[in-house]
Amino acid sequence: MTNQIDDNHTDTVENHIVPTIDEPMDTTNGDAADGDIVNGVTGDSEHITTAPVQESSAATNGVTPMDEDAIDPCRPEATFHYKIENFSRMKDQLLSPAHLVRNLPWKILAMLRNAPTSDRGQVRTLGFFLQCNAEADSISWSCNASAELRMLKQCPVNGDTETFSRGIQHLFFHKENDWGFSNFMSISDILDPSKGYIKDDSIILEVYVKADAPHGVSWDSKKHTGYVGLKNQGATCYMNSLLQTLYFTNKLRKAVYQMPIEHDNDEDTMSVAFALQRVFYDLQFNDKPVATKRLTKSFGWETLDVFMQHDVQELCRVLLDNMESKMKNTCVDSTIPQLFEGKMLSYIKCKSIDYVSSREETFYDIQLNIKGKKNVTESFDLYIAKETLEGDNKYDAGDHGMQEAEKGLIFLKFPPVLHLQLMRFQYDPLTDANVKINDRFEFPEEINLDKYLQQPESTPAVYRLHAVLVHSGDNHGGHYVGYIDPVGDGNWCKFDDDVVSKCTHKEAIDRNFGGHDDDISAKHSTNAYMLVYIRTSALVDVLQPIEQSDIPVTLTQRLEQEKQEEAQRRKDKNEAHLYMHVNVILEDVFHSYHGHDLFDRDKSQDIVRKFKQKRSDTISQFIETLAGALQYRPGAIRLWPFQMRQNQTFRPTTLEIPALEFSHKSIQEAADSESPWYVYVETLPVDSHLEALPHFDKSLHVCLFIKRYDAKEETLCYCGHYCFPITISISGMMPIIAAIAGFEEGTQLVLYEEVKPNLIEKINVTDGSLEKELEELMDGDILIVQREESPQHQYRKPTPKEYSRELHYQVEIVFCDKNDPLDNGFVLNLSLKNNYNTIATAVAAHLDTDPYMLQFFRNLGYKDGPGHAIKCSFDGLLKDLVPIQRSNTGRQQLKKIYYQKLSIPIAELENKRQFKCTWVSQKGKEEKELVLHPNKTGVVQELLDEAQKQVHLSPASSGKLRLLEISGCKIVSIVSPETSIESLVLQGNKSLRIEEIPVKEVSLSENEMLVTVAHFHQEVYSLFGFPFLILLVDGESLSSLKDRIRNKIDVAEKDYEKFRFCIVNMGRKTYIDTEEDYVIKISDFKPSKTGHLSSKPWLGLEHPNKAPKRSRPSYLEKAIKIHN
Repeated sequence: MTNQIDDNHTDTVENHIVPTIDEPMDTTNGDAADGDIVNGVTGDSEHITTAPVQESSAATNGVTPMDEDAIDPCRPEATFHYKIENFSRMKDQLLSPAHLVRNLPWKILAMLRNAPTSDRGQVRTLGFFLQCNAEADSISWSCNASAELRMLKQCPVNGDTETFSRGIQHLFFHKENDWGFSNFMSISDILDPSKGYIKDDSIILEVYVKADAPHGVSWDSKKHTGYVGLKNQGATCYMNSLLQTLYFTNKLRKAVYQMPIEHDNDEDTMSVAFALQRVFYDLQFNDKPVATKRLTKSFGWETLDVFMQHDVQELCRVLLDNMESKMKNTCVDSTIPQLFEGKMLSYIKCKSIDYVSSREETFYDIQLNIKGKKNVTESFDLYIAKETLEGDNKYDAGDHGMQEAEKGLIFLKFPPVLHLQLMRFQYDPLTDANVKINDRFEFPEEINLDKYLQQPESTPAVYRLHAVLVHSGDNHGGHYVGYIDPVGDGNWCKFDDDVVSKCTHKEAIDRNFGGHDDDISAKHSTNAYMLVYIRTSALVDVLQPIEQSDIPVTLTQRLEQEKQEEAQRRKDKNEAHLYMHVNVILEDVFHSYHGHDLFDRDKSQDIVRKFKQKRSDTISQFIETLAGALQYRPGAIRLWPFQMRQNQTFRPTTLEIPALEFSHKSIQEAADSESPWYVYVETLPVDSHLEALPHFDKSLHVCLFIKRYDAKEETLCYCGHYCFPITISISGMMPIIAAIAGFEEGTQLVLYEEVKPNLIEKINVTDGSLEKELEELMDGDILIVQREESPQHQYRKPTPKEYSRELHYQVEIVFCDKNDPLDNGFVLNLSLKNNYNTIATAVAAHLDTDPYMLQFFRNLGYKDGPGHAIKCSFDGLLKDLVPIQRSNTGRQQLKKIYYQKLSIPIAELENKRQFKCTWVSQKGKEEKELVLHPNKTGVVQELLDEAQKQVHLSPASSGKLRLLEISGCKIVSIVSPETSIESLVLQGNKSLRIEEIPVKEVSLSENEMLVTVAHFHQEVYSLFGFPFLILLVDGESLSSLKDRIRNKIDVAEKDYEKFRFCIVNMGRKTYIDTEEDYVIKISDFKPSKTGHLSSKPWLGLEHPNKAPKRSRPSYLEKAIKIHN
């Protein structure tokens, strides 16, 4: 923020930046002059919390305000003033009438203040503030604005008409709805006639305010601009600005509409193409901001992903690549390359001979280095600048030897749509972090790139600026907005997430050059980050209008159907409190079920009949609705609501409300506000001669449900129900039960009661009445009848007790492939008492494989995913692997176990130990990860033998390998082949490397030694790079050793000259390159105490680390991926 200073005051503006979800908080206080203390905060531009202020009769607006109908209340800027009469008698504070800018009320707030002086006295001053939307009830609104606060001269002195003004820039919101200067000007200066500010005891305060479109208030982007914005999900402003840019690349939008997709409801949510079609369609036809949740869901992103801000350049590449792959072999194939693909030629041309090495490459965007460059032209000049290869850096031209040459690149073709990525973020070696470059970098509205082409194209490479993507903030976060010229006519709009507003050419282009240190209306950290240019010859084609007829009818119908369904869902949600859901169960559901209780509530969603009923409907109205739907007379059906008993059984019970009250009791009362309400509907049998169901009196009757158990077949089947008089004897019930269960007359039967899962009690058949023999009998109880079996029949489950016990321990387990993250798995019904072998056999049978070729893994407790492996020697039961939790219905929830198929038997695998080693070839260039499984009881040589089967050795190799232990970019030991596998312990940053042993190093003489070599910068603990072993020969010159090391690490001679060589021992370095004729002495590298290499002296190469660096990774950072 720029400080405004005059002759009488030296004040500092205090800028409070209120963070958005995309931007970290940044509070900056300037250096204040002595005596400027305001509410304990240095500086005098501040927010003042005031009580409601009445407009004073002592002050007027000074000029006749404009007719509100004659001005645009949504105007982006305005100038208004406030005349204060009788200023010398002013008390406390005054507030001007409101003036509308961006549809918000803005007022001038004036107040009298006391300011401290340098001699510890006080001086009376005028406080001057700009107030915005102070009377609003909402707390979610915000508006960014810059303003000039002015004191007008009414009596110019000596022709001096210059006003006194000060600038502010602030984000206004409900807690800071006014901003300005508490010590704008001293009262003595105002009252001094020689200053010219007061006339007839009146002063005039004037404000010029320029405001962005507000957030969180009623702003109709469609009305003001014809376009709508995109909702921010948390930190998706970078994605929103890019999507708007792609949307206004009309030819691309048309191609997206025409992408064929399979409209499978299960696949739609994961289809990136369909999600993008939906976003583009809504942007074109909606009147309100468009949501992007379905799009990010189709990317495969989780909730955390939308709260992580990524690089818009990276997203652009990933999204275009994904779209291009989706367009392959369709009617819009090659649309992406036709729009965005250019070609360049990188070359090396020898100066003395006719030899050129070149390679043609394609590009979808161009990254321009802006550091130290004034504009796009200078960056392009740098991009194609030639590099001379000479001296020690000559080019190896093969048979022609080392040649002086020129290296560079030239463009062969520019695309119709040119994306220029400005490299605002670069690595700073001083801070060892990426920093943002906010320097001024100009870009023209029109640019000619012909001079950067190898040969002119058929049309001039003249481009017109179409979009400017702007970043505000630093390397750690910020906010993205997009400035776009939608139809290429110079009428720019600002796209700031859900808010779209018109803007000027200056706002879209000039104010985004960066380097605005002296401009209070622009933030220093706000600047262009990505530019989109369109070739003038392709403007008409790229920006072709997209009409409704250009959108496939099937897509329109599908999207409109979605909107109708969404509208219906919103309506249902708004009216949900008026309705309740009733799940109706008929007796055929019981017949198809063979478990505990009468049906499985967890699996009933597809078999119950669902009714949506008004809560206020009476029971009689509901019965009429049911009767009509089931095609019965109302008297031919009876309701039996299900009730969860204390023993966790779910059984039908009598409707407590008497039939006489059905006409005025609501179903909400009957259901006791339960939703969904489960109801068994008893119906009159089709073959019945009755007109209605027999009367049921709960004081005289009891409704029992009958099941039949077959010990031979091990089946439990539902047979029917019967309303018994409670006075009937149990022996008198048996013929009725036998008939319902389908037994022949005279069959000897045994009767049981199903009390609850795993509790079946036998009922003695006596002549006693039902109510006396079974005291706790109630409606909904279940009786199980079984033929009395002779003792010679030996059945596995002779009674329903055994059947129920086994059923109780049954559980459904989902088995998922560990190596396939998208595998939904398969379900097996197992017993919690199954052991490992039983489980493995069942899974192997399903997969048609050998149970010993499978390995199983527990499910992680806190989320779905494979956890620890289950050993084949596991002696527990299934219940120990999957702790069973029951749902709110009392049923067991599905549990997961992961598996993977093996190439070797599981017992053999468990006797092995897994190692991940890095393989490095003799040249030190080929690197890949080896996953090895040596026997736990073996030695390192076995590990090396297994590795040799997976790698390719060089022709001149010794055929032998060695294992190195690496820690912190330094080789700490050569592991002996005889070392036991069990003794290998990898902790911290230790790793293993396997490499070929050069022929010369297989057998060492007495005057030879292998020494570790490591790279470091300044401090020997600042290790980096690739460590290696070098063979030292006693008496070898240092220059010879240097040549061998250079050939090994392949470094340019110019860079190699900067290397320093030293012997490092116990953290102390001794430079050996200071002596001209230094000769290697292997005695200098022999350990003093221990034989471990880690305690031996080592050879250090000191030089700067030129490898690309980055700041320390945050737990929130990860690469952008579109998983679908």
